[in-house]
Amino acid sequence: MDPTYSDEAEQYRAKIQTFLTEHLPTEWSGLRGLPYDQREAFVDNWRALLSDNNLIAPAWPTEYGGGGLSAIERVILHEEFARAGVPTGGPNDGFGIGMIGPTLMVLGTEEQKKTFLPRILSGQDRWCQGYSEPNSGSDLASLSTRAIADGDEWIINGQKIWTSEGHTANWIFALCRTDPTAPKHRGISFILCPMDQPGIEVRPIINIVGSHDFNEVFFTDARAPIANVISDVNDGWRVTNQLLAYERGDDATTVSLRMQGVFDRLVDIARSTGKIDDPIVRQDLAWCHSKVQVLRFLGMRSLTQILGDQVLGPESSINKLLWSELFQRMTEIGLHLYGSAGMAPSGEAPLSPVFTETKGDPRSSKAMADHFLGARPASIYSGSNEIQRNIVGERVLGLPKEPRADEGPWNETRRAN
Repeated sequence: MDPTYSDEAEQYRAKIQTFLTEHLPTEWSGLRGLPYDQREAFVDNWRALLSDNNLIAPAWPTEYGGGGLSAIERVILHEEFARAGVPTGGPNDGFGIGMIGPTLMVLGTEEQKKTFLPRILSGQDRWCQGYSEPNSGSDLASLSTRAIADGDEWIINGQKIWTSEGHTANWIFALCRTDPTAPKHRGISFILCPMDQPGIEVRPIINIVGSHDFNEVFFTDARAPIANVISDVNDGWRVTNQLLAYERGDDATTVSLRMQGVFDRLVDIARSTGKIDDPIVRQDLAWCHSKVQVLRFLGMRSLTQILGDQVLGPESSINKLLWSELFQRMTEIGLHLYGSAGMAPSGEAPLSPVFTETKGDPRSSKAMADHFLGARPASIYSGSNEIQRNIVGERVLGLPKEPRADEGPWNETRRAN
């Protein structure tokens, strides 16, 4: 692992810093510094600015309209944007630009590329992901949403859940069962489905903080063109793994920046509440500091692998385990520091309870309480930590695999049992 950046990389960092200085308002303090009713417009205008400067899809090859940046340039861009407290795109771009776009480049037909890639870049198509179902979370391959061919269309029936940004999307890439007689991993297809049709209903899921980030999506005889299957029919599991492989580490080092921001807030709270010299508090802070540094070096190791053209393997589950449990623990410590004020929080809410910002999140008991609540599902989403531990045990440490009882064809009776 090399924990340093080259001179060329630092020159690119200076270029991005200059870009931010030139285009952000003076005394910029993050999105929180804007009135609430101006934030959405700022993000839309910022996205357009990034598009004009070839920064909206920095990882895409130039032949597809992307920035064609190197891995280290993309990481530096993410770092500097995180430090400045500005988004790298719109709310749906993580799915469109980060996931389905690169998947289309590799597995899509020429017609699919010509149709969808320009509309992803322009923001005309806003994507969400249709994977999890009420009874198919960690065991995703047991999904039951069905797609049946009907002439030149698929007819889709079923339900997806925990659909991030489903309420702002007009397209969904959905895993659907197209052959119930095949083993469960082999009877799934990856279908691109328009959401602005009568057969799709999006219902909000309001979390414990009162925030609307997730949704349920119901398909009732919804329709998608038969040509909207990526790769082959019943090859959806391979497509899914290809898509997930695009989490190649552009954010390898930014998660530690976010956790450093939480730690800095803990130190501020300890000082403001007069507890900075308490030995137990200092022990908690020292523990948090060490974990943030471990997370930083894990990110640098991932970056070293990426620069060496290595595909990030199952050891990336260690990063997810560390940051999610660290986020939970630090927000617990934050509420303890506030004491009774943590039971009746006040002040300004954070920009998002689910994720922290490196710049702009308020120093208030309300912000810490919301992040405490928002951190609870961190050990579930993006793959539950129980599954992550299985991955580390089996695929990193070489421990015996858990016994499986899901061989043979998929069917409703077997799935229910």
